[in-house]
Amino acid sequence: MCWNLNITDSSILHNLYSTDTNRKISALSKLVQTSDEVIIEKIISLLNDDEISVRGEVFSTLFQNKNNISVKLIDGLHNPSKNIRAFCSIILANRNDKNAINSIIKLVTDLSGMVRSCAFGSLGHLRATEAKKEIHHGIFDSNIEAKKSAAYALILINEDFSVQERKELEGQKDPDFKKILEKIINN
Repeated sequence: MCWNLNITDSSILHNLYSTDTNRKISALSKLVQTSDEVIIEKIISLLNDDEISVRGEVFSTLFQNKNNISVKLIDGLHNPSKNIRAFCSIILANRNDKNAINSIIKLVTDLSGMVRSCAFGSLGHLRATEAKKEIHHGIFDSNIEAKKSAAYALILINEDFSVQERKELEGQKDPDFKKILEKIINN
């Protein structure tokens, strides 16, 4: 079912601005194919909602949207909210939006470790070989999750690991790095 957004914009926005989680989720589930820019912007803003169920519904709504909403998602990469920056990078990657690669590359130096981790993961998912230099630097990131994402991204883009990078991964006290190192050896 597709809503006629010209008639119901205020009702839709009212539900999206609601403090009632169920009203937000109900409205979001009906907006999967909206192309209305005001509505898209509000949906993206809900990636910063306090409720994980709302954020999940937003992710699903934006991922499934077949319209060209890339510009708004790329704009989200510059949002002050780390949640919006991180999740927009993941949504763009899952939509296989290669036009977003250069904008996502800029996030690998973000102040938030979560954002850097999502950026490395997104670049790997997009098989962004043009970001290999930045991804290699991610192996030495101070955030362990960003380091993991960078390592896995290098595997996805079929990059070899330097001796220093292998030593860096071997020195980690996290069991995920053992799995990553096994993948490196088996490639």
